[in-house]
Amino acid sequence: MQQTTDRDGEEPTAETVHGLTGFQRDLLYAIAGLDQPSGQTIKEVLEDRTGNEITHGRLYPNLDTLVDRNLVAKGQIDRRTNYYDATEAGVEALRSYHEWGTEQLP
Repeated sequence: MQQTTDRDGEEPTAETVHGLTGFQRDLLYAIAGLDQPSGQTIKEVLEDRTGNEITHGRLYPNLDTLVDRNLVAKGQIDRRTNYYDATEAGVEALRSYHEWGTEQLP
């Protein structure tokens, strides 16, 4: 897991995750729970979980958004395959979001 802050240099908060789409949030959770998965692995995990087909045209631009926001790091497995890893900021943002969600429950 890479150590980083969010794109503004601020510590990640629940608001960091609130600014994501639901799909981006699901991607971040999936990546955080896996060991440097490829895009294809992430796609399969989310398709199994949701029962919905995920197209490459939806998957990769959203992964790039998470990388651009420093919530996910992207590396190369081989010339055709990348892996994704939740950064420390990404994990902390999820923890903060989870904590906020728990506080909202009766």
